Amino acid sequence: MQQVPSEFKLMPEQASTMAGQVDALYFYLVGITLFFTVLIVSGIIFFAVKYRRRSPYEIPRPIAGSMKLETIWTLIPFLIAMSIFVWGAKVYFAQYRIPKDALDIYVVGKQWMWKMQHPTGQREINELHIPMGRKVRLTMTTEDVIHSFYIPDFRVKMDVVPGRYTQMWFEATKPGRYHLFCAEYCGMDHSKMRGTIVVMRPDEYQAWVSGNASQMSPVQLGEQHFQNLGCATCHLNGGRDAGGRGPQLAGIFGKPVQLETGQTVVADENYLRESILNPGAKIVAGYSAIMPTYQGQVSEEQLLQLIAYIKSLTPQGGSGTASPTPASSTSANMNVGAQASGSPSGQRR
Repeated sequence: MQQVPSEFKLMPEQASTMAGQVDALYFYLVGITLFFTVLIVSGIIFFAVKYRRRSPYEIPRPIAGSMKLETIWTLIPFLIAMSIFVWGAKVYFAQYRIPKDALDIYVVGKQWMWKMQHPTGQREINELHIPMGRKVRLTMTTEDVIHSFYIPDFRVKMDVVPGRYTQMWFEATKPGRYHLFCAEYCGMDHSKMRGTIVVMRPDEYQAWVSGNASQMSPVQLGEQHFQNLGCATCHLNGGRDAGGRGPQLAGIFGKPVQLETGQTVVADENYLRESILNPGAKIVAGYSAIMPTYQGQVSEEQLLQLIAYIKSLTPQGGSGTASPTPASSTSANMNVGAQASGSPSGQRR
């Protein structure tokens, strides 16, 4: 496996499916800039020499305007600007529309390190092992200040913001070790907040996963938190019809939720996070505001694990079966959670 290159390079290596598209747009912009820089500077020099005043008493000949010329130098910049817009929008949507079949990895930034957890439970600090040729989705948050997750060789960068989740995805095309940086000034040791992305061939990655499978997965840990915090006491299968004081969570992720205000929101990661930390912000229609806040009671990693568990209760791909995790059995028996300890959780997730 190749090592992180130490020699100077004008451009980082292209090591993802997006790298070629980003570089093509970049060189297009550079080419346009150089072309017009040379054209304008050359024009300035040419006209300065050609139309210079040859004597102190020379009176320049008046030159009438040209509608044709005005139209040309208005139309050409407009077409160039629109080509940049269309091309940039295409790359933007390709880069920020997350594939549904991606491998989910959870990232928590902290001064000054990156903490990652795989769906199979493996934890890493400042190093992330991923398979080559597989789409990878990172769901990221931070415990303190703003950070920015930046992999130059993949041409991807995303701010990691306190109090919310941001996501990015990539698909590595070459095995090797690649630099990971924080690209947002985050404090005194910002320059030390760096790591390595280790891209492995699928068989090597599978061997690595199998050799590090002793830890519990985020879904399993989230299930434990769900029981220990008393969430299962109120969020029963069947919701109000089953005697639950809060709506059921099975099948809720990614679906529209009707609020008491009449608004509809989508139950995504940020909505679930807000529901846990600030349950009174958006009350689900038909339920009372009785859920206590868990602000300060759960860490960012535990929040991600709780959300991973709630996501696992939603069938994937319309197959009618939940994600293949131990959480599936719990979702079928959430109504026995009354024995769990903790305060009753009410109106939301």
